[in-house]
Amino acid sequence: AIINEAALAATMANKDCIEMADLEEARDKVRWGRAKRSRVIDKKEKEITAYHEAGHTLVQSLLKEADPLHKVSIIPRGPMGGATFALPEKDRTIFTKKYCMAVLQVCFGGRIAEELFFDDTTSGAQSDISQATKIAKQMVLTWGMSSELGPISYGADSALSEFMYPIPGERDYSDKTAEVIDREVRRITDEAYKEAKQLIQANKDNVEKIANALLKYETLDAEDVKLLLKGGQLDKPTVADLIAAEQAKESQPE
Repeated sequence: AIINEAALAATMANKDCIEMADLEEARDKVRWGRAKRSRVIDKKEKEITAYHEAGHTLVQSLLKEADPLHKVSIIPRGPMGGATFALPEKDRTIFTKKYCMAVLQVCFGGRIAEELFFDDTTSGAQSDISQATKIAKQMVLTWGMSSELGPISYGADSALSEFMYPIPGERDYSDKTAEVIDREVRRITDEAYKEAKQLIQANKDNVEKIANALLKYETLDAEDVKLLLKGGQLDKPTVADLIAAEQAKESQPE
């Protein structure tokens, strides 16, 4: 599907061959939906989105336990106003506690940036909060990563479920244990949130640099972000420059 979409994109652009940019766009379209470049976005909403994604990007870039950053974009795609993409260096068959905590911090980076720069929060963090909650519950219920509950599985027994019809709301632990589970899930998410907030507060200038670059260029790759974090300046054409160049090319007589 990705190769087919890339071939179509290359054909529409009158290219002689498929380029990496075509494959990138095809992958994003197949996974997250078509880029909605024509969508009219309120200036304030676009600014909030830029800072939201900049928060994710900063945390993703600075935490060594997190997957490496691939790119970040504020181009609307599917239901998303923007997205920060990670590129795992390998296939994972196990998840360490440090890795899980890093993922939680990345999830909260966007919401924290909204709070720090706009003194408000938005619904844009909905999927981030959902993902973080699911991971924290998995850590506590299934993976034995709770210091208080220890290495005990409180999840549904998959072997038994194959032979029995599940009963809605059924669980094999007490109300007291359920309270501890809720408390541990909250503790883990609060800890990740606090650490991510400290990281962003210590790097507010860098968050602002990334956000301003996103407002100017709309999409940044990992090398662009590295350059900004090192104090460098980006020197590449903006979206407006590319459009103007294309229009000038089309207006030239053959």
